[in-house]
Amino acid sequence: MTVSGNDSLEVFSRKLGYFFLNPELLECALTHRSVGSFNNERLEFLGDAILNFLIADELYRHHLNASEGELSRARANLVNGRALAVLATAYNLGDFLRLGSGELKSGGFRRESILAGTLEAIIGAVYLDKGFDACRVLVQSLYQQRLATISPETHPKDPKTRLQEYLQAQKHPLPLYTVVAIEGDAHVQAFKVECIVEGISPTQGEGNSRRVAEQNAAQQALQLLDCE
Repeated sequence: MTVSGNDSLEVFSRKLGYFFLNPELLECALTHRSVGSFNNERLEFLGDAILNFLIADELYRHHLNASEGELSRARANLVNGRALAVLATAYNLGDFLRLGSGELKSGGFRRESILAGTLEAIIGAVYLDKGFDACRVLVQSLYQQRLATISPETHPKDPKTRLQEYLQAQKHPLPLYTVVAIEGDAHVQAFKVECIVEGISPTQGEGNSRRVAEQNAAQQALQLLDCE
């Protein structure tokens, strides 16, 4: 069930712990493209870049012995769509979204990609509202627990990275990923990707993005190679 109106902006601001000088920025951040031309896509673009930098900065400053690869994997784990959706759900963000009728009927307020994108848009809105330092405070608050517990030096590599490193070590050709099917409407697409690795049968993975499908296909290949 979604909440609407100016009162909902104040309720969400209290949950977030941040009050906007310009509430219209928050309204825009909470508005999905399915509503119309007034939507959060540009704010999402801005927030994504700011979030990636701030998380990279936090990891760099607090994990002095971590390598570039370890820092990159840790950052990816913290800012990927699933991680963002989990954070958004903790703030009941779905209740405050402004969605078009089609997205409402299809349960868009629970969709991982929409929740993740909206949280990025909110970060972009905070930057425009009060600047970079305010963004840093917000991101530190959102990620306080996860930043305190993550360990880049021991964080597992994703399946695509592990598969590539294994094949390189064996002096085999790198895997080839091909999208073999895209199903569903634009807002609920499902991707199917084939992974071709020399010496084993092709594997397939599915997901709500090409990246997720590739990772799942790589995971299947690792299992066939017995290097899980």
